[in-house]
Formats: sequence, C-alpha cells, structure tokens
Amino acid sequence: MIATGLDRLISDPRALRGRRFGLLAHGASVSSDVVPAHLALTAAGAPPARLFGPAHGYYGVAQDMVGSADQRDPWTGIDIVSLYGDDASSLLPKPSAFHGLDLLLIDLQDIGARYYTYAATAVWATEAARAAGCEVWILDRPNPLGGDVVEGNLPRPGFASFVGAFRLPVRHGLTLGEIVRLEALRRNWSEAPHVIAVEGWSRDQPWNELGRPWIAPSPNMPTFETALVYPGLCLVEATEISEGRGTARPFFLIGAPGVRPPELARALEPLRALGVRALPTYFRPQFQKHRGEVCGGVELAIVDATQVKPFRLGIELLVALKSVAPRAFRWREAPYEFVADRPAVDLLTGGDDFRRALDENGDLDAWIASWQADESAFRLERSAILIYPEAGGSE
Repeated sequence: MIATGLDRLISDPRALRGRRFGLLAHGASVSSDVVPAHLALTAAGAPPARLFGPAHGYYGVAQDMVGSADQRDPWTGIDIVSLYGDDASSLLPKPSAFHGLDLLLIDLQDIGARYYTYAATAVWATEAARAAGCEVWILDRPNPLGGDVVEGNLPRPGFASFVGAFRLPVRHGLTLGEIVRLEALRRNWSEAPHVIAVEGWSRDQPWNELGRPWIAPSPNMPTFETALVYPGLCLVEATEISEGRGTARPFFLIGAPGVRPPELARALEPLRALGVRALPTYFRPQFQKHRGEVCGGVELAIVDATQVKPFRLGIELLVALKSVAPRAFRWREAPYEFVADRPAVDLLTGGDDFRRALDENGDLDAWIASWQADESAFRLERSAILIYPEAGGSE
C-alpha cells in the first residue's frame, strides 16, 4: 500500500504545529481511508486556516470552463478562495490571496496529461505564495498513468496557455511534485518547494495497481480508464464533434449528428494495435455539444491497457473523423480557456503543424515521427528533477 504526501503528513502532523497554513486541494485530495484532505488535517489537530480551489471548484461541481466563486466550507466554516473565475486574470493567483499565511500546502491529483490544468494552478499558486513570503509544500500523489512512458511532441513557443502552460510532452510521466520541481529549475527559483513524496510508489505503477479507490479529480474524469485515454481524446474538444460530455461515458463516446457509426467504426479498425476497439453506436448528450440530439459515432473499449498510446489514439481518431464525416467535422471556433486568438487544437497540440497537415492533406507521418526527438530531449531534461527513480536507475 502506498502512502501519499497527505497520508504521511497526517500520520505525523508535528511540522504543522504553530503554522497558519492554507490548503490548495479538490475532491480527489483524500487520505488512504478516503477522508477529504481538509477534514483529515483537522482531525489530526492541524486545521487549515484557508482553502483554495482550482478549476472545477474545491468540490468539483463546475463543468469545464465554468468559473467558481469564493465560498465557505460547510463542515469547518473555513473560507474557500477560488483560483478559477470568469476571465483569464483569475488563473494567476495574486500574492494578496496568501497574506496572513506562513505556509501553503498543495495537494492536487493530476492525471499525467499536459492539458490537465492543475499543474499550472499549482505552479502559479506557488509563485504567488512565495511572493507573499509564504512557504510551499507539495503533498505528492502518483501519476495515474505511471511515470515511465513519455509520449508526444513538445509545444512550440507562442502556443502556451492554461491547457499547455509548460514545455512538456502530452503524456509527461511526472508527478505534480516533479512538475513543480522542473518549473522551479527552469524559472531559477532560489530553492524548489519542499515535496513530501509518495512512499511505496514506483514509476512503472499505473493507478490500477495501487489498491486505492479512484476519486474523480474533475467532473468528467470518472474512472482510471478515462484518464488513460484522455491525453488523446481531449483533442476532440477542439472540434464540433462530441467527446461524450453530457453522457455517463465522457471521452469514450465520440460522435455527432450525421456521423454514420458503421463507417467510423470500420475506419478505426487500426486502433486495435493501440489496445482499443471502436464499437459503432448512437448516443444523446444531455448538455454541452449537440445537447438533446442523437449523435452517431463510436464507443471506445480498452482491450489491452498496456498497449494504449493515448495521444496517437486521439490523432488517429481525428484523422478518421475528418475522412468519414467531413460535413460534421469542424474545428472549434469559440474561445478555449479564455484564448480567442489561437484555435483550440493548436493550444492542445502545441502548434499548428497537426491542424495544417490535416486541413491540407499533408504529411502527418513526418510530424508524428518528430515526437521521438522531443521525447528524448525531455527525458534528458527531466532526469535532473525526478523524485522517483526510473527503472534501472538510482535516486
């Protein structure tokens, strides 16, 4: 059984005595016996003085790109400060939010994809807290996808956003603590925040080997399997095709009105090599894209989780959708995470190479082949900050 940073801290909370500290956490920030972090700390005799909530809010109520307001925790009466509001300025915490505190604890369950925004909130909150004279500790958690596999390109300059804040491959293989350590090195901080590491976790362990229940870290991340495909299936958000939001199977149901399920399923037969089968189906989203409309498409089924390469899966899916359903396939034009001057797909893929190649029937193979150099370069850079050794390596 592993012990997360939170588990280790509540087992011996003496370091928190006399500290006035804040806690940046969310619904998946729970102890080994499934107690929310702020309640577990309070029960250990170390109640937080202030709570901070990331995107989706402290309790994970808000859907994607829906702001959360400040509120008060009904169990403890502690104030909750929202770090995700209704405009881009809300994404960068202000030092004033941490005034009166001498320590900030950050306990956020990341899922191992560049797009997932909790890492950006953690780093930016760390910067603001440090500017306010506040010490920062990261209570680390495992990367659910494991820490060995790296997949995808590095983003190009000019394409940074909330869904791609740092120069990481799409599947980066880092824990939250390691990402913060990497950014501390890149930003020349005088010292990196203290990381309370996970005890008993090795980089080759995905979530389904940990013996811990999965608690959704965001509203549309209900299972570990969802997290496994998310680094690729999130790309569907950049189109007018439904990614299954508004159904009970987000990121597994893919389609739109006018898509013919048998044709799409046949076009996706090659996904078998990536550990996935595509089942032709229909579905009706209850909110977001195509709300109330019957969508033709596919349901993805993982048949071999060890073979899944999620980013490649997402790329192949979009290629098939554009080929089989050209009338339904359109790029998203609405602002994406407060960015209106770049297409959403460019923000997610870290450049315009993929979009241009797909639109112009260009050479996608060359772009995909370029990932290998980016993956190798990133592995070399990340070696300086790893907390958990790679297979065959040493600490």
